[in-house]
Amino acid sequence: MTTFQALGLIEPLLRAVTEEGYVEPTPIQLQSIPLLLQGRDLLGCAKTGTGKTAAFALPILQHLSKARRRPDPRTPRVLVVVPTRELAAQVGESFTTYGARMQVSVAVIFGGVGQGSQVAALSRGVEVLVATPGRLLDLKAQGHIRLDRIEVLVLDEADQMLDMGFIPDVRRILSAVPKQRQTLLFSATMPPVIAKLAEGILANPAKVTITPPATTAELVEQSVYLVSRAAKPGLLTKLLSKPEVERALVFTRTKRGADKVAKRLVQDGIAAQAIHGNKSQGQRERTLDAFREGRTRILVATDIAARGLDIEGLSHVVNYEIPNVPEQYVHRIGRTGRAGASGIAISLCDGEERAYLLDIERTIRRSIPIAGKLEGDHAAPRPPRPQAANKPPQRSHSTHAPRPPQRSNKPHGAPHAHRPAPARPHGSHGGHGGHGSRPAPHSGSHGGHRPAARPAPAHSSHGAHHGGDFGSGV
Repeated sequence: MTTFQALGLIEPLLRAVTEEGYVEPTPIQLQSIPLLLQGRDLLGCAKTGTGKTAAFALPILQHLSKARRRPDPRTPRVLVVVPTRELAAQVGESFTTYGARMQVSVAVIFGGVGQGSQVAALSRGVEVLVATPGRLLDLKAQGHIRLDRIEVLVLDEADQMLDMGFIPDVRRILSAVPKQRQTLLFSATMPPVIAKLAEGILANPAKVTITPPATTAELVEQSVYLVSRAAKPGLLTKLLSKPEVERALVFTRTKRGADKVAKRLVQDGIAAQAIHGNKSQGQRERTLDAFREGRTRILVATDIAARGLDIEGLSHVVNYEIPNVPEQYVHRIGRTGRAGASGIAISLCDGEERAYLLDIERTIRRSIPIAGKLEGDHAAPRPPRPQAANKPPQRSHSTHAPRPPQRSNKPHGAPHAHRPAPARPHGSHGGHGGHGSRPAPHSGSHGGHRPAARPAPAHSSHGAHHGGDFGSGV
């Protein structure tokens, strides 16, 4: 068994990891940390919940320890760019947790809240800045941030930033940071735009791929109900009323749909709340707190609102609507079955969504078992798989041609008795996390054994608890 000590981490970081109860690094931590300690650029491709945040946070903190100095006002040394506010808060909390014994100053900035406390934190000086693209560029334009002394740049959830229309903002950020820097890019999938971006910004990068892109969690039991659209509300209520559904995340494609589904569930006597980009930051935090604490058993979310959330004990994911981008299905069901636990993913598919279902099955290279069919759906039987001349509609950012199955490097067998290594929740979203008013092109989306802390407006911290939400993703 490889330990964190064997990776070459310094004593303060080892103590922080030990105090968090972690013993053995996850595969991405095992492969990435030694490379990053050498100062290498890194291209990481791994699904959500694999521990990516600790994989880059620990070596970055060790880099900062080599030349400690009082941080200059408005001039961070490390910049981590993420797509959403929830993920920003979680990543910021990770840096604060692991850097507690080093008194590292951390600030988190994102849109949807007032900028006063964020500006104050920056003016005091921070070493690590975690930011969403829109708010980062806003504050830079106002003169509150300088990016000309960035030593380490991290682009996390790059494919999600693509989905949310942030790549132009990312390019603007890249033009403002020094050319001489260490750069890390992490993405769950690798569409051509992201591959091209990585090629242009990474210098002779090490490449770490933990799981082939767009493969689904091995411990997630998947099934699909073939139903009519009209039958979905009643079936959802029936499924969520079962006692084995301890805590469930229900996905819709639109914000309005999330509100409508949550309202119907409440009318049917099921405690449910919706989370999406039209909710204020305060509303989102209260909703997440209620869900994590068990006061609300069902959370209805859009893809963007959910990616990055790390929620302990999430037993079920329900796709109330089938995503039209197959990779989103992978992100959705990755919310459960994390850190060695099993999970269940159920999809409700109507006649108009059958092409999406077939496209998902091509992408994950397996058929999803049919759990049942409801009368009234004239298209209930699963259609035959189309041949090359009869392909389903092309998805927006798909780059994956069908590939033969690849061996997963996730170990089989019973989970370790000890607590697993820190796993970053993979990322979330109800807004894009930047400008509160900047629209995303479409509503796209986002574990562990440890409950996440409550997200709060970001502020600077010096070894003390940082306002944020630390979970796994988002």
